[in-house]
Amino acid sequence: MSARHFLSLMDCTPQELSGLLRRASELKDLRKRGVLFEPLKNRVLGMIFEKASTRTRLSFEAGMIQLGGQAIFLSPKDTQLGRGEPVGDSAIVMSRMLDAIMIRTFAHSTLTTFAAHSQVPVINGLSDDLHPCQLLADMQTFIEHRGSIAGKTVAWVGDGNNMCNSYVEAAIQFDFQLNVATPEGFEPKARFLEKAGDRVRLMRDPREAVAGAHLVSTDVWCSMGQEDQVAQRRALFAPYQVNQALLDLAADDVLFMHCLPAHRGEEISADLLEDPRSVAWDQAENRLHAQKALLEMLVEPAYHHA
Repeated sequence: MSARHFLSLMDCTPQELSGLLRRASELKDLRKRGVLFEPLKNRVLGMIFEKASTRTRLSFEAGMIQLGGQAIFLSPKDTQLGRGEPVGDSAIVMSRMLDAIMIRTFAHSTLTTFAAHSQVPVINGLSDDLHPCQLLADMQTFIEHRGSIAGKTVAWVGDGNNMCNSYVEAAIQFDFQLNVATPEGFEPKARFLEKAGDRVRLMRDPREAVAGAHLVSTDVWCSMGQEDQVAQRRALFAPYQVNQALLDLAADDVLFMHCLPAHRGEEISADLLEDPRSVAWDQAENRLHAQKALLEMLVEPAYHHA
């Protein structure tokens, strides 16, 4: 049987995603109550990082340990991947030794190639195209605070980056309306928009996008690998800062999210994370719980082999 991968939100059905988030909240509760739950004892997750990480590394590593397993951190500097071993060859070898592999990379094709050659589940820990694990945490956070997101309005303000592409997929899978406000030329990728149809509306004016929204989300204006464009982007994106005044145009019960790290004073006003409408800290913590539910779903438990 071929392994089940999680490279995009589209790799699950809407029903599976809902179940996954319910499970994430259950695992969160178990952890809060100090209940030991170790279905992945003796299971090992390999984590390949081509990009720097705080939350992704911590949440996957801590998550595996809490589930009774272990995680191995692999940077291209320390492996043959960084010295030109073909991705497919690495995948064949690594998947014979590991029980799952999480990859944080630049080109999305690295993930698809790796998954095509892997005997074990491959998880997208972020690529230049998508960040599906973050969206699991975002959706879990919304549901915990406000209940179902189906039929609600979500606004994305800023760069139409990998996070924005994943929000487009989330609009399809979780059945909400997405308003995307970006400067010209910074829209989410056309191939994601085509799948979403009229669920997603593109705008230039952030005020129009945020009007009546139940969730407002943004991200840094310069992603990893775009450091040379900082000055140009700052000027272009200045009107897209999310601040108190912009949030005031949203629904009364709006939630604000940011996948972090945040550049205070740039894409958000300096004090926005402290605004009572911000749930960014809950959102960050939920990376742990959502990914534990994902690992539990994808990785065969040790006792199956007893």
